[in-house]
Parts: sequence; C-alpha cells; structure tokens
Amino acid sequence: MSILKVVPDLLKRVGLVALVLLGLVALVFAAGLVRWSSGAADGNQVAQARFQAEVPPVDTSGPSTIDFARLESRIQQLMQEQAMVGLAVGVVENGRIRFVRGFGVTQAGSDEAVDENTVFRWASLSKGVAADMVAVLAARGQLSLQDPVNRWSSTLRLPGGNENRATITDLLSHRLGIHGHAHDARLEGGEDPKYLRGLLAMVPQQCPPGQCHAYQNVAYDAASEIVERVTGIPYEQALTDNFFRPLGMSNASASRQGLMSAHSWARPHRGGRGSRPGEVTEPYYRVAAAGGVNGSIMDLTLWMRAQMGLAPQVLPVQALQAVQTPLIRTPGETRRRRKFTERTPSTAYGLGWRVLNYAGNKVVGHHGGVSGYRSMIMFDPARRSGVVALWNSGTSRPNGLEYEVMDMIYQLPFRDWLELDGRGTGPAPAAEPEENENSGGPSERTSERGRPDRR
Repeated sequence: MSILKVVPDLLKRVGLVALVLLGLVALVFAAGLVRWSSGAADGNQVAQARFQAEVPPVDTSGPSTIDFARLESRIQQLMQEQAMVGLAVGVVENGRIRFVRGFGVTQAGSDEAVDENTVFRWASLSKGVAADMVAVLAARGQLSLQDPVNRWSSTLRLPGGNENRATITDLLSHRLGIHGHAHDARLEGGEDPKYLRGLLAMVPQQCPPGQCHAYQNVAYDAASEIVERVTGIPYEQALTDNFFRPLGMSNASASRQGLMSAHSWARPHRGGRGSRPGEVTEPYYRVAAAGGVNGSIMDLTLWMRAQMGLAPQVLPVQALQAVQTPLIRTPGETRRRRKFTERTPSTAYGLGWRVLNYAGNKVVGHHGGVSGYRSMIMFDPARRSGVVALWNSGTSRPNGLEYEVMDMIYQLPFRDWLELDGRGTGPAPAAEPEENENSGGPSERTSERGRPDRR
C-alpha cells in the first residue's frame, strides 16, 4: 500500500478520535455546569430561606400570669412623669410575643408618636450582640473562646504583654486585668479607639487576666476586630447577615447613619419633656461591639426570643450556653441594684450578659445608657419569658418595669418598683451619667476559691 493511501486513512482515524474526545470533554463540562448551577441555585435557596425569617405575630390569646391591663396602666402613669419623653416596651411569655407597644413621642414638643418600629440606640445591650456573634463563630469552629485575644485582634495591648495571655472569654467577661472604663473619657473626647486600645498597655495592671472584673468599652470593642478578622467582612455586615436579617430585625443596624436614616427614630434627651433634643453623638458608634447597635422595640423583642433558644438555626444552644454561663460574681452591680435586693440578691457576669438570681430563678439581662438613650432587657431562659424596654431620656425610672413584669411572671406579690404610687409629677430628676450602670470603681476580684471580693 502506498504512503499516499495510508496518510488519509490515518488522518481520518485521528480525526474520529479527536471528535470523540472533544465530545467527552463537552459532556463532562456540561455535567459540571449543571451541578454548579444546581449547587448555586440550592445555595441561593438556602440563603433566601435563611434571610426570609417569619416574624412571630403579637399573640394576646390564652391565659397569662401577666396582667397586661395593669401593665399598660402603670406605663401610662409612668409617662406622666416629666422625666419621660418616649418609651417602648416588649414582653414575651412562654415564648410568645404578648405585648409590644410604644408610648410618648420621638421628640419633646412633637406629635410623632413612638411605635413598635421606632428606632432607639441600644447602648450597652450591644455587648450581648457582640458576645453572641463571637460565640456563634466559636460554635462553628472558626475560633476558640480560649484563644488569646492577640490571635485575632490587631490593636488591643495590655500591661506586660497580657494580650498574649488574656483569652477571648476574658475579653467578653471584662476580665482583662485593668481598671474599669479605661480611656472612655478620651474616646468621648474624639480620639481613635484603635489608638486608645494600643495605649492600654500603659495603664496599671489590677490583676492577672481572668482574675477580676472591671467593665470596659474601648477594650471590649476588640470583639468587633475579632469578628471582622474571622468573617472577612465589616462588623455591621456580619451582624446583619448572621442576626438581623435571619431574625427579621428589619430596623436594626450598628451605625449612626443607620439610626438617623430610619423612618421613625427617637431623638436623644438628657433631660425629660421640658428639655431640648440633643445631638446623636458618635464616640460609642466607633466602638460598635460595646455600644453601637440600634433597633426598634420589635427588633429587641425578637432578639430576646432568640436568647431563649427559640431561633436555634441562628443562635445554637452551644453559643447560648457559652454566653449565659456566669463566670464572675459582680457585687458592685448587686449594690447598684440595692433598691431591688429583695428580688435580685446576687449578680454575676457571663459573656456580654449579666446573670442574676431573681428570687431563686436564673435570669439574664443587661442595662444600657448613652447620651440621651437608655435600654433594658431581662428574661428567664428556662421559662422563655421576659421584658425589654427602650427610652430616649436620661432617667433610670423605667428600670422598675423589669421587676414589675418579672414579679408577675413568677406570681410574686405586687411591689411598686416604679415608685409611682402616691407620687406627684414633679420636676424631672437630673439626667444620669452615660453608661451609669457600669461602675468604673475598683475591680471585682476572684479569689483562689473562685469567689470575688472587693479590693
């Protein structure tokens, strides 16, 4: 056979093989594309399901241990006080949202009523949000709560290089070994919190990390750096993606702009109805993990439900157990609540949350206050019942609400914790300092037996 005949046959065979190979490649590519498209679609469906949370309705049906008519009457009486401008209250009982109401106005002298969607600053309730976010990352295996802080935070420095020893748990329980409210005044003076966190290396050491409790804001915001480092996205976006959107907290945010761009937002008043609105200050938004969250009373009510274990797809049990376990007793906080000692004889701190003994029952909560706003949350996670409140004036009077509501939950005898009976509507009391509930006094120290005493 001549070479002129062999070559064409060989070329035909090579061409057929090439076509077959190309066909196989095309099939493999098509199959991969189908799988990729299917996976992407599934991922989008999961994301949509995650972000389309169904907000539970307010349910007033069925029996209740809470006398809501009396509660509303008490709140209306409270609103007659000159110290009050606007107030919003939410109650959850046995896991059901039973009461969400606004009272008063968003601004003294205006007729814009506070409603369930009016946005307030949450102030130090933000600390629980930050602790929950970090605990969720730990539950996912993305970090350990026993990691040294400096593994994830680039700016926090402590005396003697203790940022290498202090753990994330120490950070979130305010046990860094330095005096309380370190550099808060400089933060309020406009200095950069990242720069101030570096200067904490030069403050006196009060105790080894983990051994004493002293409340922090500048240092605590290292939690936002941890979240950003682990997730790779801005802190506010991490909260939105992981908490606010999945829980249906449609008005929640973590920035000054988020507050002031809301359809309805409460203006800050350091005094009461007779005072003029103040400026929305920036410093505590710059330490967002410590004091930067905003939201409505509906947002806060939904947030409280999640703390009760009613949104495990968002807040798993492992994370809730981590943040709600008491780590150090806080006799200073107990003294600040001395008016309520009959009900809360002892208090402790977990991760971003206070844990209290309420007439023999474990309750979890926190207070907050910053520049014309105050906030409160208290709930019994076992009974899935509790109360939240937000208001836009400097008075601490509404704090009595948590005791009046919890007393009804536990069916305890009525006490006038709001101090309304027999009172007139005299002049408003002086506005209280920012973050008044957070003592900057001596550290609460843990002894060798694990029990704190005062220095």
